[in-house]
Amino acid sequence: MTALDIHQIPVLNDNYVYLARDPGSGACAVVDPAVAKPVLAALDKQGWTLTHILNTHHHMDHVGGNLELKAVTGCTVVGFANDADRIPGIDVRVREGDQVALGDCVGQVFEVPGHTRGHIAYWFAESHALFCGDTLFSMGCGRLFEGTPDQMWRSLGKIRGLPDETLIYCAHEYTNSNADFALTVEPDNPDLRARADQVLALRQAGRPTVPSTLALERRTNPFLRADAPELLAAAGLAGRDPVSAFAEIRRRKDNF
Repeated sequence: MTALDIHQIPVLNDNYVYLARDPGSGACAVVDPAVAKPVLAALDKQGWTLTHILNTHHHMDHVGGNLELKAVTGCTVVGFANDADRIPGIDVRVREGDQVALGDCVGQVFEVPGHTRGHIAYWFAESHALFCGDTLFSMGCGRLFEGTPDQMWRSLGKIRGLPDETLIYCAHEYTNSNADFALTVEPDNPDLRARADQVLALRQAGRPTVPSTLALERRTNPFLRADAPELLAAAGLAGRDPVSAFAEIRRRKDNF
């Protein structure tokens, strides 16, 4: 097994698109191409040839470049089987437990509904890389547009069970505002305070805060900590079950 070469492409206002390439075979995927032109420019600059599109969900800022990229490169579009009617150009329909191969690099598919009913994530264990779309953000999670708090909490639980060194390649640069909110939930968390300062410095320098690691998210992301006694106490939610606590934290974020 080899590790992916991963190249981050900032697009639109705050989206991240990723190129993920197996250095042995040259197989190369783009994850959630919101638009095509920056992807084509990055491929040209890197000297890489696009073979796959990996979509996490159907929102236009994740699939908007599918058809143009497919027309130009002839690449294969991969998406969730049960959401196929909303994934433009889909060729390969995947479900929980399926695998997606980029040469010798193999990713596992997780169904992670909540943000949408048809959201999936791709985990490449050898590369410690999780492409999770809008399910998990750095110190945040996606809004519940189509799913329920119970669904999202279960989805985050799948992610939380991955190894500490897992790199969280999420789809948006929301970290600074997420840190501001997280501090309203758990203001005395020293890891969170230190990370908020680091994030502010990175953004002031024009640098990305993504990817983060799962170990860091477990210590600082309130949406992964809805069952942590210290967070529940700080947030005035002591005694709540995790789903109820998660729902309340998500409600507060929606109105932040």
